[in-house]
Amino acid sequence: MSSIETFTLRDVGPKGGLEQAEMVAGRIVDFVGRAERSLVLALYDIRLPDPVGSVVADAFRTAAERGVKIRLAYNDVPEDPDAGNFLPAVHPPPETNPEILGKLPLETKPISGIPDLMHHKYMVRDGKAVWTGSANWSIYSWTRQENVLAVIEHGEVAREYLENFEELWQRGKVERTGRGDPNPIRVGEATVRAWFTPGHGEELAQRISTRLGAARRRIRIASPVLTSGPILGTLAEIATRPGLDIAGVVDEPQTDRVYEQWATTGSKWKIPLLTRVIESLPFSGKRSVPWGGGTTRDFMHAKVTVADDTVFLGSFNLSRSGEENAENMVEIEDPAVADAMAAFIDETRARYPRSSVPGSRVAGR
Repeated sequence: MSSIETFTLRDVGPKGGLEQAEMVAGRIVDFVGRAERSLVLALYDIRLPDPVGSVVADAFRTAAERGVKIRLAYNDVPEDPDAGNFLPAVHPPPETNPEILGKLPLETKPISGIPDLMHHKYMVRDGKAVWTGSANWSIYSWTRQENVLAVIEHGEVAREYLENFEELWQRGKVERTGRGDPNPIRVGEATVRAWFTPGHGEELAQRISTRLGAARRRIRIASPVLTSGPILGTLAEIATRPGLDIAGVVDEPQTDRVYEQWATTGSKWKIPLLTRVIESLPFSGKRSVPWGGGTTRDFMHAKVTVADDTVFLGSFNLSRSGEENAENMVEIEDPAVADAMAAFIDETRARYPRSSVPGSRVAGR
């Protein structure tokens, strides 16, 4: 039976996370436990200590014992964390340990993360079901970060993800992957399109921008940063459109870091656009611990956009770097899913103060 299920993760604080982590692990165990022939996984970051780590590992061992072939592609960590695309405040280096993976009954392949990241967080079961979203496989992702996850039971959607996985597996690098076309697929009452980058990076950014520009009732955005030129331009243009309710949430330290980077690069032209969005629209900003400022990784990490009754969710930040990384996004046209995601974004932004432009907080603006 075709279906779409979404679920969300919130920052539950430093002491209350075990129950939520166990919930995610339990869902993964259920997904893996239904595998009959094959599982493929493309994961940017994998580091799950016990007790949830052992629960997930046992699920893979049990699957392998019943004859399931398991393959896992992961982002290869460069020896120099500052190399390539690793911007400290935007993409903290993953903590995947290949030696630990080597102890599990699965075939692994490192995917070169230079200069662009293998930033996926998905798995495909038997060519019939897909698990995807914004959450990495880490305790912080499951307990201290806002994230959105989805399970889509549909063979055609799964086959498109398998095609993307085989590109990565065969090439061993991000370049020239994500070339599968985003075909409209009917899943129950919803229409779904699977988008992959870098092959469709610019097209995806433009697709989201177009949907935002066509919205007449509501727009809701959760993204750690907003740096995509087409999306910023559209938001700035429609900020005062009558009758259109626009709001969102970002990660404040990561957004501040973007301003710092733009001030000394050719992207300086984007500063007025982002400033207009932040100052004229009700965007909240999570004051997370900046990368490098401590051991906690409590970023606002969800990547979901709602435009009327259309949702985009997955691993894709609304950023220029996202267009060049290996990312995936599902576009879902469905009022119920859109209502649920809009509610999650509103609940999240209500927890945090209004976002502001760097310098304005000091100036008292």
